[in-house]
Amino acid sequence: MRKSLHRSATARPSLLEGALPPDFRSRLEAARLDLRALFRAADQLGIAHDLPDEIQQLFELDADFAEALHVMDLAPAGIDVRDMLRDTEASFARVAASRAEFLDSLDGPARKRLEARVPAVRATLIPQDAYIDIPGRDPSAG
Repeated sequence: MRKSLHRSATARPSLLEGALPPDFRSRLEAARLDLRALFRAADQLGIAHDLPDEIQQLFELDADFAEALHVMDLAPAGIDVRDMLRDTEASFARVAASRAEFLDSLDGPARKRLEARVPAVRATLIPQDAYIDIPGRDPSAG
């Protein structure tokens, strides 16, 4: 059984989080879960063994989102919230085009199988899965 890693409903957000749009964390979580579903579906279908270079862009975007979530948890002094918000919004804006470029790099049958599989995989992910590979929040780290 996974332990809950989310802040309680009564927990006060950090000063950093209070300076960001109210839906910022949920957008980051959703973006990571959507990308994780794509990565897992590719792995389940055996496409992951022959992934094109175009997926690297998606890995980098996932890392950007993970970093933003981690920074929100740490709320380090001196973080420039406007820069963080600007950079993360730029990453959000690149997701659709990067995903399309990746899918376009696949042959027709592989793309169709992957696109059909992603929603089923996404449905199995829970909110805590957005924190995989985030220090101090990774649900698989025990």
